[in-house]
Amino acid sequence: MQLKSILPSLPIALLSMVLAAGAVLVIFVLGTRIAYSGRALPGVSAAGVSVGGLKEPEIERVLGEILTYPRTGTVLMTDGTRNWIATPGELGVALDIPRMAGQALAVGREGGALLQLTDFFGAWSSGVEVPTMVLFDQRTAAAYMNELAVQIDRPQLEATLGVDGARIVMRPGQLGRELEIERTLDQLAPVFASLYDALVTLTVKETPPIVLDASEQGQIASEMLRAPLTLTAADAGPWTIDRESLAEMLRFNLSQEQGRYEVGIDQLALSAYLEPLAPDLHREPENARFVFNDETRELDLLAEAVIGRTLDIPASLEAINQGLANGEHEIALVFQLEQPAVSSDATAAELGITEEVSVVSSYFAGSSPARIQNIITASAPFHGLLIAPGETLSMAEVLGDISLDTGYAEALIIYGNRTIKGVGGGVCQVSTTLFRTALFGGFGIVERHPHAYRVGYYEQGPGSPGPGFDATVYVPLVDFKFTNDSDNWLLSETYIYGSQLLWKFYSTRDGRQVQIGGPQISNKIDAPEPLYKLNPDLKKGEKKQVDFEADGMDVIVTRTVTRGDDVLHRDTIKTHYLPWRAIYEYGPGTELPDGAITDQD
Repeated sequence: MQLKSILPSLPIALLSMVLAAGAVLVIFVLGTRIAYSGRALPGVSAAGVSVGGLKEPEIERVLGEILTYPRTGTVLMTDGTRNWIATPGELGVALDIPRMAGQALAVGREGGALLQLTDFFGAWSSGVEVPTMVLFDQRTAAAYMNELAVQIDRPQLEATLGVDGARIVMRPGQLGRELEIERTLDQLAPVFASLYDALVTLTVKETPPIVLDASEQGQIASEMLRAPLTLTAADAGPWTIDRESLAEMLRFNLSQEQGRYEVGIDQLALSAYLEPLAPDLHREPENARFVFNDETRELDLLAEAVIGRTLDIPASLEAINQGLANGEHEIALVFQLEQPAVSSDATAAELGITEEVSVVSSYFAGSSPARIQNIITASAPFHGLLIAPGETLSMAEVLGDISLDTGYAEALIIYGNRTIKGVGGGVCQVSTTLFRTALFGGFGIVERHPHAYRVGYYEQGPGSPGPGFDATVYVPLVDFKFTNDSDNWLLSETYIYGSQLLWKFYSTRDGRQVQIGGPQISNKIDAPEPLYKLNPDLKKGEKKQVDFEADGMDVIVTRTVTRGDDVLHRDTIKTHYLPWRAIYEYGPGTELPDGAITDQD
């Protein structure tokens, strides 16, 4: 609607008054603005102070005098018992006074005509407060915080344990600390915006070590090294590890789960110490040894049973570590035990041993003292020996090492195609007797080797079965083996009576019958003429026989073992004996028989 259309409708007097008031208002506004040209309008204030009528430099001066917060404000920063005081200005706080002055001058002078009139009358009627403008330079604050961090930050350190000689060295751990600058600045920003003095607790990230204090484990380690470690075992040892060597084996393993060090002896190092001990500590289980009492028909204990054992290295390691942790310094090694099949309290009835089942004698008249010593030594391990039902006995295994160290002497042995002096001559008297006892007892013969030539010892004495009933053993290459193929245990007993080796088997007869055929002799060859060999160590006129003649031949022995209508064994035992010449040694200048063959020919 046009103004001219309204005016006619208004009373003339009222219209005149409106126009007059408007003119006055315009004159007032224009006059005020002219009067306050370059100055803040009336009613404008900043920082609570009226700046109306002041020019920009004056406003800046007034505000500069009032707004001293960056210089006079206080920020108290704490970290535990430590404190630091800084002014806001040192932390990068400043007030933008020029901009505040500019804002004060801009009131009523910016925007469109209506906005300027609104601001003008707002300032005139109720006043306008220019906001305080705070500048926060976080780079300056961060630089200040970095200087504090030098004093606050520290690395996380684990407590440590070590050894120096046989002494435990301990170092405590340290809590890791790091000033979190960004989070601290986030706390300061609202404080500075309000121009408040502030108490600020610095934000510090703490990282605890897994182990802060290892003194308890250090004490355990010190106790471990208090004295040498002595390891013990029944019938062996002891073995002592001195403190310095023990310290070299000590290990400190950090357990995150437990939050502490686990103190112990290094498994590999201690294993390396124990492993060489294991072979000598190993013991096979051994059955008790008995002799059969022909009067009581019971077993008389000859030797206690031996419990087998094997060094249990893992269990020993655990026992040693546990023992040391408990303050022990004498610790028994741990073994895996194996009970023998026959204990010391076994009875004849339990083993099925009730009577003689095979008895054989062989004779060795004329043997040298060394040969007799070897027969006694080789037969001893078989006295009281028990052979389980179904077990195959290896003579070589029972004899073990044949040497001077095990009680044997040097005597004549057959080696290749010669009779020479060697350790163990006479052992074959024992193997031959055992072979015959097993053969005539009807037990299974698994392995038997004859001699290269007939040996007179094995065909002498009453009841000699003749050639073809001998067996040689040369440990470990040549063995004699037989099997106890009965349902009862077999007890072996050996006795030396003068020049007789008596061998007995005790068990319970199961009805087996033994038929021996032979010896059947063929292809007999006479022994060669004797050979004479010069021996410079013999005196003139002295002669010494070192080998004995024997005719060569082939011999067959048969054996049939039956039980009722069953044939248990049917054996054909063949032996080929070489012809063997007698050999004599003689001293220089000795007169020999006419036609004698010598090694000089």
